[in-house]
Amino acid sequence: MATFLHRIGHWAFRRRLTVLLLWVAVLAAVFLGAAGAAEAPDDTASLPGIESQEAFDLIDERFPGADAEGAEARIVFVAEDGGHVTSAANRAAIDTLVASVADGPQVAEAIGPFEAKAVSEDASTAYATVTYKVAPDELTDAGKDEVTRAVERARDAGLTVEVGGSALESEPAQGLGEVLGIAVAAVVLLITFGSLAAAGLPLLTAVLGVGISLCAITALGSALGFSSTVGELAMMLGLAVGIDYSLFVVSRYREERAGGQRPQEAAAVAVGTAGSAVVFAGLTVVIALLGLSVVGVPMLTKMGVGSAGAILVGVLISLTAVPALLGFWPDAVLSRRGRKGARRTGEGLGRAGEGARRTRIRGRLSRRSRAADADAQATGAAGTTPWGVRWARFVVRRPVPVLILTLVGLGALAMPALDLRMGMPGAEAKSTSTTERRAYDALADGFGPGFNGPLTVVVDVERAADPQAAVRAVADELAATDGIVSVSPPRFNKAEDAAILSAIPSTAPAGKQTQDLIHTLRGERPAVEAATGAAYKITGTTALNIDVAQKMQDALVPYLAVVVGIAFLLLMLVFRSVLVPLKAALGYLLSVLASLGAIVLVFQQGHGAGLFGVEETGPIMSTMPIFLVGIIFGLAMDYEVFLVSRIREAHIHGENPRQSVVSGFRHSAPVVGAAALIMMAVFGGFMTGGETMVKMVGFGLASAVFFDAFVVRMAFVPAVLALLGKTGWWLPRWADRLLPRVDVEGEALTRRARGTGDAPGTTEDRASVRV
Repeated sequence: MATFLHRIGHWAFRRRLTVLLLWVAVLAAVFLGAAGAAEAPDDTASLPGIESQEAFDLIDERFPGADAEGAEARIVFVAEDGGHVTSAANRAAIDTLVASVADGPQVAEAIGPFEAKAVSEDASTAYATVTYKVAPDELTDAGKDEVTRAVERARDAGLTVEVGGSALESEPAQGLGEVLGIAVAAVVLLITFGSLAAAGLPLLTAVLGVGISLCAITALGSALGFSSTVGELAMMLGLAVGIDYSLFVVSRYREERAGGQRPQEAAAVAVGTAGSAVVFAGLTVVIALLGLSVVGVPMLTKMGVGSAGAILVGVLISLTAVPALLGFWPDAVLSRRGRKGARRTGEGLGRAGEGARRTRIRGRLSRRSRAADADAQATGAAGTTPWGVRWARFVVRRPVPVLILTLVGLGALAMPALDLRMGMPGAEAKSTSTTERRAYDALADGFGPGFNGPLTVVVDVERAADPQAAVRAVADELAATDGIVSVSPPRFNKAEDAAILSAIPSTAPAGKQTQDLIHTLRGERPAVEAATGAAYKITGTTALNIDVAQKMQDALVPYLAVVVGIAFLLLMLVFRSVLVPLKAALGYLLSVLASLGAIVLVFQQGHGAGLFGVEETGPIMSTMPIFLVGIIFGLAMDYEVFLVSRIREAHIHGENPRQSVVSGFRHSAPVVGAAALIMMAVFGGFMTGGETMVKMVGFGLASAVFFDAFVVRMAFVPAVLALLGKTGWWLPRWADRLLPRVDVEGEALTRRARGTGDAPGTTEDRASVRV
């Protein structure tokens, strides 16, 4: 692989204008495709294999024209100053509002509170229900405006009026998001490299990759069903890994130039070595994202496919566009000290041939002086010991205390994950500044928390001898169940072979008691069906969220096992070791569990929630653990490959195990640390938004990157390798024969360099091809 990528680096550097024009042409093509593409579909709630979805499908079949997933608005009225909504003035205002809304466009039905007996016992609160013929994303502005104007008129009459439901759902406040992430990334890169060009190049290529990915997703959105959520996740991941992958290549290029390499050869070696690790790391991320398809949720599959495409674009750009840009400005990415050295090397080339130059460099530079020069570029201060070296020496001298402290700390953080409760936060998690949250609170105060999560029960009486009696029997059984407050009168279809009931629980939609209630109702079903001949299924938003959470929970452990298994096999293939992949898999599990524990601690249990602007705690978003497992797997393998490959390369070149850890940290620790800070900045930027779920995703991914990069890779990994010694690189002979060789370290380049006139075994040979 290293040799092939070395040729690609040479070609991209030499044909730099062609390469950049090709990428510009790709961007223009996908942009034109996106400009002429149909509007992307809304996120679908289609989830095969769960009862809630089966019930939705049955409603669509038996009640044609009544979309089971149509938009709904629940208009809540609260009398002011202790009054009653049943007073003559308030009643007139409410009736006027309902009549006005009923005549609005796309409205299927508007039922007032007095008609539906939807008035609280103390007459302080009432609500009207408006159902639409279309889904929320198909609701026109005219339909929304009609409700908004009617609500304002009722407020002017002296009523407190709030609107909940899916019809008028407000957009969450937008935070700084990716803008903040890019700004922090720029600062980190500038501090790391000490050069504006070196800091700007990874940002430029990452933005190019994200632009191509987003345009491609938009262009294919209608054909493949990619929603806006697919683009948001692809943008977040594409920006993060795009910066990191370019960062690794640029960092290696600077190192090669510091060792005396010409610009073109330095770029080729950087692509052949660091690029090999980029390819492998990108492959692991793609595998993890495509693996989301095994969960069986179409939405997750589409998000995984879209994000995997963004990762592939980032890999290709780092292998081609980065060396091409380096070809235009070969010295711009170097530090001031590095540019002076490059000018001296250029003067030397003008006085003598390349062979004589290499001879003088070998006689003038020792291994230690070249390492010190590379260190100076990484730290910006010549003569100082890099922090990576100091830290690695500390760890290898005290591996047992460091290992124990790491395990205890991450284990303690992982403990809250045992209390993980998954669901889909609704209006209760929104800010109190939104009308949806105020409507939610008013209904909970007036009618009890269960009114915010009614259960929709569809009864199939096609085989029942007496459909009317069968439906009544089902309604009576539901009403007699502990935890059900009331059951609405049945609504039959035209064929009278199906009916819909609405059952109101006594507990909140996200409460565990409601989850237990649904399981109880479904457990009673066989006896009811045997007695009445009527089959029924439970659905509605509350039941759907519970079913999705259960499906995700059931898929989490198998998916985690698959991901860990793939990680073990891939790392065994790359590092040709059994214990190193085992250590990596264990470290990955520690990172995931610790981040899950941190999410539960903040967003479910509420510890420190105020620091992150979380106004209401509740269950963890159902898709969050699956996303965390898949995405962090890929990112963890990034850091593992870039860090451990340098350690292995030093060990192969004859250093003892502990010294090889120090040598590996010398070059890789600053780059991995900078990459992790960039990842955290990109993910953390999404915590500035107003939506709790978006904050949860940003917090979860940022914390997972922190735990994996700065705790697992910087402490757990070197401590374990120091304790294992040479045993850590053991591989059975039969496995060594069976496994194909993946040259991530660039050994093929070393052998080729030794066969083309360079003095074999010299320090410069090794310095110019190391990862």
